[in-house]
Amino acid sequence: MSKVIKIKKGLNIPLKGKAEKVLTDPGLPGKFAVKPIDFPGIRPKMLVRPDDAVKAGTPLFFDKYKPGVMFTSPVSGRVVAVNRGERRKILEVVIKRDDRIDYEDFGKADPGSLDRKDVVERLLKSGLWPLLRQRPYGIIPGPNDTPRSIFISGFDTAPLAPDYDFVMQDSRSEFRTGIDVLKKLSGGKVYLNLNGDYPPSDVFKDLSGIEYNYFSGPHPAGNVGVHIHHLDPVHKNGAVWYINPQDILVLGRLFLNGTVDFSRIIALTGSEIVKPRYYRSMMGASVNILVKDNVNEGNNRYISGNVLTGKRIPSGGFVGFYDSQVTVIPEGDNYRFMGWASPGLDRFSASRSFFSWLMPGKDYRHDTNYNGGERAYVMTGQYERVLPMDIIPQQLVKAIMVEDIDKMENLGIYEVVEEDLALCEYVCTSKIEVQTLLRRGIELMIRETI
Repeated sequence: MSKVIKIKKGLNIPLKGKAEKVLTDPGLPGKFAVKPIDFPGIRPKMLVRPDDAVKAGTPLFFDKYKPGVMFTSPVSGRVVAVNRGERRKILEVVIKRDDRIDYEDFGKADPGSLDRKDVVERLLKSGLWPLLRQRPYGIIPGPNDTPRSIFISGFDTAPLAPDYDFVMQDSRSEFRTGIDVLKKLSGGKVYLNLNGDYPPSDVFKDLSGIEYNYFSGPHPAGNVGVHIHHLDPVHKNGAVWYINPQDILVLGRLFLNGTVDFSRIIALTGSEIVKPRYYRSMMGASVNILVKDNVNEGNNRYISGNVLTGKRIPSGGFVGFYDSQVTVIPEGDNYRFMGWASPGLDRFSASRSFFSWLMPGKDYRHDTNYNGGERAYVMTGQYERVLPMDIIPQQLVKAIMVEDIDKMENLGIYEVVEEDLALCEYVCTSKIEVQTLLRRGIELMIRETI
């Protein structure tokens, strides 16, 4: 039976640069990349070298910890670079695209006629298994695992997030086939959670064998972690899986067409974008073709994802594996006269530190300036006001700092990943890098408990 859940805690950050609902097709860029850093918890083992020829769906590397989990090329062409960081850590595998994309053929199939083992094997060989993630830990699940349930969030409330109703239009058959795949994988229910403030898109309607639920309220009402917390809470020995709506289309195309098609609609957003709108693109695409002649002059930060949880990329960088949004905002390299003592009519404040709270409905041109450095960690109650979960976030962060595993378990580390505590970091008076600490705590839990 469906539920309607009203979220009261949270915060909507009013930013300039929301994407206009205009869909543009600029064509595909010349280079693509698959980045191991997009997949927490994996250790990549390369299967290709520079100058190797690949097709769309050719394996590039696999996970040493889970050898069956392959990561495949989104396009056909040649591997031109394997870029590495400190201690030869693999950062990205770059492919130069052919003029015409050739695909590996995995064969068409009806997921309803296959057993679970066949569906899993097809996802592993095609490299689509990494589209699935699990709670706890926000990592790729093991191929031999079976989830208690699978969650899909049909809307996103993050700053300037894409409108999935617009993005998913005209994708009904792929979405339905993808849902059939998920029903084969789930050991229990498949939950589709929608925005309770307006009617859902036709793509999301009348799907059999799934449970609908509706959420409304400020961000993070659209976060899948919030949905899981309220409907099927995670515990140590009971994993829950989740997947993005556009990634379900990729699953559907595999079974309908027999090929790996990572096509994706990207929302180009942010105050420094001249014409923020939606673009047809693909996972791993270089953003240079999207931002060319479409960015205000100045020192800007390019982000794959949203401003709270996205990863910083160069101006010619690549879209992340799970991202449907690219954001461009000013760098925070300028300092204001009088600093926090100024009236701040052009600055948003979650704590009403500036008089801008007298002008509700206004959008702001945020930059990346911290407006101060890390300082004493004090109890303010700020975290609790923006986190609609029954956990105590500040005490959890403190437990991570001192690496107290028992307290981390008791305080709810199994239920959260970075995006769930992103607003806590945003409102933090002490300027604590909460998301970095949380991932450090999750990695500790993985080492000690798995």
